[in-house]
Amino acid sequence: MKTWADRPIEIRNLFNPAFCGIVLFRGLAAYHLEDDRGMPFSLSLLILPLCLQQASREIIRAGHKSYFLKIVADHPELLVDFGRRCTDVLPFTLEALGVLMHVGALSTTSKGGLVPHWDGVRKTVSGSDESVACQRAASFLGKHFARIGDRATIYSTLGVRP
Repeated sequence: MKTWADRPIEIRNLFNPAFCGIVLFRGLAAYHLEDDRGMPFSLSLLILPLCLQQASREIIRAGHKSYFLKIVADHPELLVDFGRRCTDVLPFTLEALGVLMHVGALSTTSKGGLVPHWDGVRKTVSGSDESVACQRAASFLGKHFARIGDRATIYSTLGVRP
């Protein structure tokens, strides 16, 4: 990963660790509301690739009254290059998780679950329209990942391996 100053301005803006961190936090918090054991680390790696790409985010937003597995079944375009997107975004996901840990907004359980802490994080979703859309998509994913409850099902539905 390049140092902050060596990154292109577009990368610094889109993959800002604080922004990526709040998107991840929304997904982790929604998951935690459904399952207090915390989100498995492997599932947290799927949040940013689905929320940051506008086409994926729009599909998720349009299907917000449906189930995640049905949305993926109805929209196979979500799966196009998804594995590559996950790999490309992985360094930024890890950086965002590090920021959340550093500021005390995230901890891990003894079994490896990621548990959010609301200290210092606003409960209201705010920001630009795009930022709000990313955060809401992350909340949707967190809630539905918890309801599905099986990492293997989620990963196989998305056509990737942990």
